[in-house]
Amino acid sequence: MQPFTSVTGIAVPLLQDDINTDQIAPVQMARALKPDYADLLFKRTRTRPDGSPDPDFPLNRPQFRNPAILVTGRNFGCGSSREAAVWGMLAVGIRAIVARSFADIYRENCLQNGLLPVELAPEVAADFERRVIAADGRAHFTVDLREQRIIGPGGPDIAFQIPPADRMRLLEGLDDIGLTLKHAEEIAAWEQRMARQAPWMQTARDRRRAPGESA
Repeated sequence: MQPFTSVTGIAVPLLQDDINTDQIAPVQMARALKPDYADLLFKRTRTRPDGSPDPDFPLNRPQFRNPAILVTGRNFGCGSSREAAVWGMLAVGIRAIVARSFADIYRENCLQNGLLPVELAPEVAADFERRVIAADGRAHFTVDLREQRIIGPGGPDIAFQIPPADRMRLLEGLDDIGLTLKHAEEIAAWEQRMARQAPWMQTARDRRRAPGESA
């Protein structure tokens, strides 16, 4: 997983509540053998019925064509767990999402894939949304995970909080497997100790026949 320290770039406003994972990454497209995650992102709302781009959709507007930060409303990513709804964001260059709140499963999928979910209180979010709308893609914002701050035009820096364990995982680029491997030596020592103390608990992979044991 790619580590996250900070991202600087265009912030695109998608100021809606309850955007679900099927809107973000339609399931029929996400199940393709080799899906184009950038193309499937918001496919149903980004395109018209005839397949042409909807010019009113924020990500289709020229000033927001290369976003780094998505700014959105409450309960973002609700619905079923779908990692494609995170992979689509990363595929178009979005590394941070600033929202009023996230669905728990979507937030966890973000953390597992190096996408920073930043949650702001309503009054703070409202001010930041105003600043992003005013910038209209003409100025860049920075989301700094080390300092836990959002920096940009139109107002003072905005502080945000993220649990220390989640912050560490993102800074070091650790998914669940990587986090487990940080303790590889302790795990190996425990397995060796248990092999001596309780050999009957060994898995089929490590089981050894005792001398004289019949097949």
